[in-house]
Parts: sequence; C-alpha cells; structure tokens
Amino acid sequence: MLSKKTKYALKALTYLAGQPEGEPVLISQLASEENIPRKFLEAILLSLKNAGILQSKIGKGGGYSLAKEPRSITIGSVIKILEGGYAPVQCLNDQTSHGCEECGVPDSCGIRLVMSDVMLALSNVLESVALSDMIERSANAERARAKVVDFSI
Repeated sequence: MLSKKTKYALKALTYLAGQPEGEPVLISQLASEENIPRKFLEAILLSLKNAGILQSKIGKGGGYSLAKEPRSITIGSVIKILEGGYAPVQCLNDQTSHGCEECGVPDSCGIRLVMSDVMLALSNVLESVALSDMIERSANAERARAKVVDFSI
C-alpha cells in the first residue's frame, strides 16, 4: 500500500508537470493548490530533489520544477525513492537477501517464491508507467466522465 508521502509526491509531480517549463513553483503555492501539509511537502520535495527528479531555484522567481521530462519519470522510481522499494514481504527487500525469521530457508519458502512473482509483476508495471502516462490516463478518464449523456426529457 502506498503511503501518504508517496501519494502526495505523485500529486505534486503531476502539478509540476502541468506548469510551463522553466517556471518554478513555490512550496506554499503547491501545498495550497494540492492541499498537502507544507512541512510534509518540504521533506517530500527535498527527497525528490536529492534523487534528481526535481530541481530547485532559490531567491526571487525560485521554487521547484521537474528536472526531467514527465515521460522519463517512472512511477516505480518515485515509489523506490520514498518507500525504499515495493517488495510485498520484507525478505524480498534488497538489504535482506538472507530470508526471514519465519521460514529460515529462503530458496524453498513458498511465500517468498509467490511474493517474488508478485513483486516482478509490480515492477513490470511500475517501471513501465511514466508520470506522463499517469497524467494522460487521468485526463482520459476525466474526459470520459464528463461525457455523461442525460436522456431525461
């Protein structure tokens, strides 16, 4: 399950992707427009900046903007930055290659084997869907929703 931190990050990235290129957005504006607590947003944006997803400019006309094109920012990369990965069980995290306390034998643990398949499927989707794809899907869904036909007389 995604944390609020990652959901807010994706909302912020979507907002920034909709801004004119080269025009940074102030944290206060972004927090207000997307209804994200400012202090929480500051930490999120700093993590994304440190990972090279965002760039910032200080001083007059400063703020945050995308450092990459929306088509080159995968949803998986954002999740990895903020969540540390998307392993469905702890023993599949990169740092824990030795297994878990419950099974003891990671190579033959049924839970680990099945969850490894789940993680592979998640990875395939999350690493192939870019921020631009997510924005486009949302816009298409909004257009479809807006085309509600009313047959009442």
